[in-house]
Amino acid sequence: MQAKNPPPMLEKIIRLEHTHRILFTREVFAPRNNTIRDLLRLEQPHKIPRVLVFVDEAVASANRDLIDDIMAYGQVHAETFTMADDPIVIPGGEPCKNDFRLVECCWDAINEAALDRHSYVFVIGGGASLDLVCFAASTAHRGIRHVRFPTTTLSQGDGGVGVKNGVNYFGKKNWVGSFSVPFAVVNDFVFLESLPTRERRNGIIEAIKVALIRDRAFFEQVEGMADDLASLKQEALEKVVQRSAELHVEHIATGGDPFELGSARPLDFGHWAAHKLEQISKFSVPHGEAVAIGMAVDLVYSRMQGILDAETCERVLRLIERIGFATYSPHLMDTGRTGEPAILEGLEEFREHLGGELTVTLVPKIGEKIEVHEMNRVKILNALVDLKQRQAEA
Repeated sequence: MQAKNPPPMLEKIIRLEHTHRILFTREVFAPRNNTIRDLLRLEQPHKIPRVLVFVDEAVASANRDLIDDIMAYGQVHAETFTMADDPIVIPGGEPCKNDFRLVECCWDAINEAALDRHSYVFVIGGGASLDLVCFAASTAHRGIRHVRFPTTTLSQGDGGVGVKNGVNYFGKKNWVGSFSVPFAVVNDFVFLESLPTRERRNGIIEAIKVALIRDRAFFEQVEGMADDLASLKQEALEKVVQRSAELHVEHIATGGDPFELGSARPLDFGHWAAHKLEQISKFSVPHGEAVAIGMAVDLVYSRMQGILDAETCERVLRLIERIGFATYSPHLMDTGRTGEPAILEGLEEFREHLGGELTVTLVPKIGEKIEVHEMNRVKILNALVDLKQRQAEA
């Protein structure tokens, strides 16, 4: 009997819909605050879900009553959810993403708590601890619903409202990770009040970044609040963080590539240099400050390339500096493997991270963006020299 020809290729389109929820509140774990209760009722579960809470140790230390408040909230709202265990305190900050054993610790805790795919993982902390725990949650049982409670200006306005999770590996930032839309992100502005000065300031730079690429009116609003932001006044911070979160989520939801299957990543403006600067400084330059410097590099480079006019370049650099950020770090001149400044290695690592063609977002005008697929290495070095001189003259 003659064998039949194999069937032609089968091809079906699979469409998935995700709901990305961002909530803004104050004192989320006060018994009278129904934000969490109402959120968990959205699913109309057939059984009361179990919740396991992870807390960044720095947040727990700065908010002494937080653990007790979480437990008390669980008791008051026991008809809505069950606490699977006492809150688990974990290390935070960028170093926590360098230790893969902490991912395994999170998996152990999830396993011991007998969570299933109808359970929830809550994580309260800065961007690094959110990345760590949400990566563990998104890979346990092929994905457990997680709710993020960002506690820094940086995570509330940017990283914490995204859909990316990951940890560092091979000495590279976010080399191991996943895309997973959180069940919700809850921004409790009260957490910002207990932050150290440096961390309160850091998130403002991501607001300036997203304003530069998407919203000129917001950029001008930030300019108008510059003195209050430099003084880190709470009302100004909350306004900027909330609008930054809105713009980041709007881009993720409507930009056409939420899981970054392509190579264009406008939200990473200034980040190719920033990620490398964090790495070569051994993270002594934290993410927000590295982004400020990375943006400065790309702004001056754009001016030198004729992409951005000198007046606008100076206007943006002055705003960054006025709010309290440096636009240069001596680590930019650290020597790399090739004998050139190590920062240039960040271009190839960024291309590799993108998964193909190098695509760097630059700003030709405030509120607009373009993508370029190559960078002039000589002019990058000239930009570094320019910024070094700028710092010396300040």
